[in-house]
Amino acid sequence: MANRRSFLSKLGLLSASVFAADIFQPAWSRELKSALKSADGIPPSDLAGDEDFWYYIQQSYTISSNFINLNNGGVSPAPRTVADAVKRYYDICNEGPSYFMWRIIDQGREPLRKNLARLAGCDAEEIAMHRNASEALETVIFGIELKPGDEVVLAKQDYPNMIGAWKQRERREGIKLVWINLELPSEDEHYLVTQYTNAFSDRTRVVQITHMINWIGQKMPVRKIADEAKKRNIDVLVDGAHTFAQFEFTIPGLNCDYFGTSLHKWLGAPIGTGLLYVRKEKIKSIWPLFGAGDKEDDNIRKFEHLGTRPFYIEEAIDKAIDFTDMIGMKRKEERLLYLKNYWMQQVKDIPKVKLHTSFKKEYGCAIGLVSVEGKTPGELDSYLWENYKIHTVGIIWENIHGVRVTPNVYTSTKNLDRLVEGITTFAGKV
Repeated sequence: MANRRSFLSKLGLLSASVFAADIFQPAWSRELKSALKSADGIPPSDLAGDEDFWYYIQQSYTISSNFINLNNGGVSPAPRTVADAVKRYYDICNEGPSYFMWRIIDQGREPLRKNLARLAGCDAEEIAMHRNASEALETVIFGIELKPGDEVVLAKQDYPNMIGAWKQRERREGIKLVWINLELPSEDEHYLVTQYTNAFSDRTRVVQITHMINWIGQKMPVRKIADEAKKRNIDVLVDGAHTFAQFEFTIPGLNCDYFGTSLHKWLGAPIGTGLLYVRKEKIKSIWPLFGAGDKEDDNIRKFEHLGTRPFYIEEAIDKAIDFTDMIGMKRKEERLLYLKNYWMQQVKDIPKVKLHTSFKKEYGCAIGLVSVEGKTPGELDSYLWENYKIHTVGIIWENIHGVRVTPNVYTSTKNLDRLVEGITTFAGKV
């Protein structure tokens, strides 16, 4: 409480010199700058529930007031600065596309590569820009050398695009897919690790691990599974679509060979942006999805031969990185965990309501899954929309059934109070 009072008292104290310097900034930007300055020294966990602080973060977004968006796990809106950059870069490109795209805007790609590598904790020569996690991961899935009979271990709870890609290789080339079926949620790390290691054999060449199971928000112990795979000379492919910029980690810290993610989810980059990481010594052995020259065999840029694409979208990624840096990754992680636990805590004891996501940060963060006995996920999803204008998504995939709720940093606890009211009312009707 002392920190909170101190934060609020500092918030109103803008000196004349600071005001003069910032007078041409929008009001929301000036207030955000002041709020961030006042938050210095407050532990991220203490700040996570401070609605006064996060109010100023929320003003950085131009979200619709017509409904409450709790499906940020699908795709998240970008902050104002990112959206403005896309518009600005597009206007520049449109004045003379072939000149401004290739000679001006695209010159920002290498600085952007370095900035992404800094955020990922890896070498810039291991980062390629892609349009989404599916494209990044399928580059590896279709590019890795495998022979008939070689085995790939993956889970039934993985994302459909990845499953479809592996099945295509299985049909065309005769590789063998070895499936595990996870019982989730789980707070048993030994169980999660052994599900994979028990599936390994002398013929296993690749293991695919989803860093966070997107349907349910389950964090997986990737590093421990990867360490076991490495002992057996098995390549490790990580689907990080829902983890990059949701919580703090580095890609090399996972001990994986390949990692793909979407940047338009938790980083808040423009829609249609993604990232592929390939461990430097593995680059040469992976075929690119789109043809590249022989001289580029060991160059990460060989994975970027997409032809003409919207450079103005790609270059605006930098603004999303700046925004994440401004908030601070640890603050963001703590806030997202707080929001998920905030609504789950209030519904956990309601009769017929069942939660399918852990409260613990070791096993979850922003994403939560909820169901109501006797009702389908679609019925709860529709009820929340029709009666409370809350946008969520009903999930039915393998042994996972429920409504996925994914708030973001612009979500307020008032929004979540409305969600709690909707779930409570719906459960009372059963």
